[in-house]
Amino acid sequence: MKRRLMLVLWVLPLVLLMAGGCSAEIEEQVVASAEEKNPKQVQNEVRIPVIKDFMPRLNFVPSSDVKTHVVLHFSSNAVANPENPYVYEEIRQTFIDYEVSPHYMIDRNGEIYYLLPESRAARHAGKGDLLAFPEYKDHLNRYSIGIELMAIGTQEEMAPMMSAQHYKSIPQEYIGYTEAQYDALNRLLNDITARNKNINKDRKHIIGHDEYSPERKTDPGSLFDWSKIVSVN
Repeated sequence: MKRRLMLVLWVLPLVLLMAGGCSAEIEEQVVASAEEKNPKQVQNEVRIPVIKDFMPRLNFVPSSDVKTHVVLHFSSNAVANPENPYVYEEIRQTFIDYEVSPHYMIDRNGEIYYLLPESRAARHAGKGDLLAFPEYKDHLNRYSIGIELMAIGTQEEMAPMMSAQHYKSIPQEYIGYTEAQYDALNRLLNDITARNKNINKDRKHIIGHDEYSPERKTDPGSLFDWSKIVSVN
């Protein structure tokens, strides 16, 4: 009896630990291991050429079965490296440091990085709301696919992140978007909408982060030309 009691007392803390703070990490390890053994499980989602580089700590909260939106963002490392703000590894590390996890990122040359399976809810939208979808308030991550484009907005749009003097140190050619990015984004959006029948390639379903969270976010900003990917009428 005493031996049994001691065994219970030893096992109980372990069970509580697994059910508590470390359970999410254990789940991540289990799912990551399963997906590594069965790469087709995550690779067959995308039908266009991409560079698969999944984040080291995926968000394993399942997405809704019905995805309805794509949210566009801009990203750079201009705060830390204004003279060379588009080093992929540096931006990716920023995502890791701030626990951000978009599904895709498009660099200045149109390369598409596949950072998170669409079956997972990425940490990209945060708090906000859409008038036509009141049930999505603060929960758009569950119903959307996040795409980051390496770009920098206007001085006003970047003001929450840097001073005017800092902004002026960024080379002019790094401001705004490239034609290669629009081409790649169109390919990616065509692929996404072909696989997700509830996402239409229009302004109701393809939105900017600034539309969902106008008080917090300014991306993709006024320099993004919506007419190059969807009809603006």
